[in-house]
Amino acid sequence: MTAKDLTVFGVAVVIGAGIFTLTARTAGNVAGPSISLAFVLAAITCGLAALCYAEFASTVPVAGSAYTFSYATFGEFAAWIIGWDLILEFALASAVVAKGWSLYLGGMLGGTAHTTMHLGPLAVDWGALLIVGAITVVLAVGTKVSSRVSAVVTAVKVAVVVLVIAVGIFYIDKSNYSPYIPPAEGAQSTASGVHQSLFSALTGADGSSYGWYGLLAAASLVFFAFIGFDVVATTAEETKNPQKALPRGIFASLAIVTVLYVGVTLVLTGMVKYTDLRTGSALVGDGSATLATAFEAHGITWAQTAINIGGLAGLTTVVMVMMLGQTRVLFAMSRDGLMPRRLATTGRKGTPVRITLLVGSIVAVLAAVFPMGVLEEMVNIGTLFAFVLVCIGVMVLRRTRPDLPRGFRVPLVPLVPILAVLACGWLMLNLSVETWLRFGAWMALGVVVYAVYGRRTSVLGQRLRAEAARQAETPQAETPQAAREPEPV
Repeated sequence: MTAKDLTVFGVAVVIGAGIFTLTARTAGNVAGPSISLAFVLAAITCGLAALCYAEFASTVPVAGSAYTFSYATFGEFAAWIIGWDLILEFALASAVVAKGWSLYLGGMLGGTAHTTMHLGPLAVDWGALLIVGAITVVLAVGTKVSSRVSAVVTAVKVAVVVLVIAVGIFYIDKSNYSPYIPPAEGAQSTASGVHQSLFSALTGADGSSYGWYGLLAAASLVFFAFIGFDVVATTAEETKNPQKALPRGIFASLAIVTVLYVGVTLVLTGMVKYTDLRTGSALVGDGSATLATAFEAHGITWAQTAINIGGLAGLTTVVMVMMLGQTRVLFAMSRDGLMPRRLATTGRKGTPVRITLLVGSIVAVLAAVFPMGVLEEMVNIGTLFAFVLVCIGVMVLRRTRPDLPRGFRVPLVPLVPILAVLACGWLMLNLSVETWLRFGAWMALGVVVYAVYGRRTSVLGQRLRAEAARQAETPQAETPQAAREPEPV
């Protein structure tokens, strides 16, 4: 793939769930009009992390993204931890977005009931099953095919987003922007107890709805809307001239989506009062606000169809690239023996067909059968954790291997990586307490799996044990002291 293909992949995965669903819900329940500032804060964090990703991707251009980067810098155990973390990120994100795709399909058909069929007591979401199955076939055929499909679909959804901004700007009422940062709700907040951000809990606040705590929490939530630019790095082995193409693809995709996101948030919160976007309001009811809610409030009924089309297109490419990233991470882990090595085989076109079919099957079952809640925070904390390790890895590798050729170099090292670590850590701190608890449980399970399986089957571990066995079996001949001195490293 070329830099153009990588840019399409980046835009394809980033523009989707966030811009069509997450934006309105977060504005109504968490941040109010300051949602636009929350997007800027999240974009700055992504930009800092992107610099580190670009250097690592151009220095270690192999499949696996943050997993491979951590392996090269910190060793096998840290690589396993980050790989286990990425499995959580990609698998849950793929399943949740597939469910979202089904909701938009239901909107086109006249209701969500149209995408659900009952097999006895089991309710199956055939819409989610349909999209996951189709994407699995596309990815198994070959990456180049999927990039061409992604280019067409991405053009459709970007056109819809631009149309929404161009039409909505004429319905903006400036008074809806006041107050830009709504007053905090305190003890009455729906985000209280374990639902409030860890930062607000540590500082003794009663909740994190609206106010400055709400703004900070919103930045951590809308970070989900930017997830995907790192997926570009997972296709390094399939990229032409990765030293130049990877950084260009990352930066271009991030710049495009930031401009579009800020534009959408300004239009959305300018068209209706933020309280009308809140769950429980007369306009939203018991559901969640979407981008279409603001247009429905102004009687622009044709926008419903346009947004449904954009949502279908957007979420299609999100599922596609998330599943692509999942297959590449599992391929790298299988090649290293941390997962079954028989999975690390490729088809006639060089694509990991077995892993693709396995990932497609798992995601399809999760999306079609199990009721998936709002899991953006779980995906966010896993992704931010991966970013922290990558940013630290840049500093470590600069010191331990300064001789490595780097197609892109992060400026002002160690200042920029340190700022990236602090920014990612800050967003993690503003995620909810329950998210931290769930993330801790998942990572603890990962440590157990590594101890029981990965450590025993890894290629590196087997090689070291074999070398130790050979040395133990080889009799040590008596040699002069000078001859037994180790050579300088």
